[in-house]
Amino acid sequence: MDFRTVLVNKPWGYEYLIYESEEVAVWLLKILHGQSTSLHCHPLKTTGLVILSGEAELGFISDSKKISAPDKQMIRRGLFHSTRAMSEDGVVLLEIETPKDKFDLVRLVDDFGREAVGYESQSHFTIRPEDALWIEDPAEPGKVEYRNSEAGFTVQRATSLSDIHEIPDNEIVMFLKGGLAKMVDERLHLATVPGDVGRADVIKKVAQQMDFLSRETVLLRVPSP
Repeated sequence: MDFRTVLVNKPWGYEYLIYESEEVAVWLLKILHGQSTSLHCHPLKTTGLVILSGEAELGFISDSKKISAPDKQMIRRGLFHSTRAMSEDGVVLLEIETPKDKFDLVRLVDDFGREAVGYESQSHFTIRPEDALWIEDPAEPGKVEYRNSEAGFTVQRATSLSDIHEIPDNEIVMFLKGGLAKMVDERLHLATVPGDVGRADVIKKVAQQMDFLSRETVLLRVPSP
């Protein structure tokens, strides 16, 4: 199914696709104040969450944690989780999924009675707003700024390890394509892959021990205020 032209209405807010490649898909979610996604898991895919604005409570089966913008959380496949908006203006976040499959979804508990229902049908789709964000892979090395009333971030085509080391320590970095690589026993190993999300200071420490950066690497960078 082609989600590039639609906005998906949810009982807790809405979401729409902002980037897609063969390996990953990135969605922008708006969760309204006091509302929550279902407690759900993705049996086959890994998910990275980046909070762009507001404060959220991430719930799990046995505990929970609060997370405020800008911050991130990686969700392994099979981990039941939910996201509740705590701030008055709600929460805006990015969700990157690897591999891309919106139908890889199992709901355990849901405020809206959707435990036995899969991903939303086309009856929940509306036309994508004109100001909705859409990310294109940069044609040349360098940075492109993206911003609308909901969110703001930078997308960068990086070509060398020096590009990584120039990123401010307090930024959140999402790998859309490529990654950091090292030769081990004459074999190439990727230490980061598309779908990974991390703090720049940690990624830079990893980069110090890597041999090179994949030439096709594309990064999404979220600055700290």
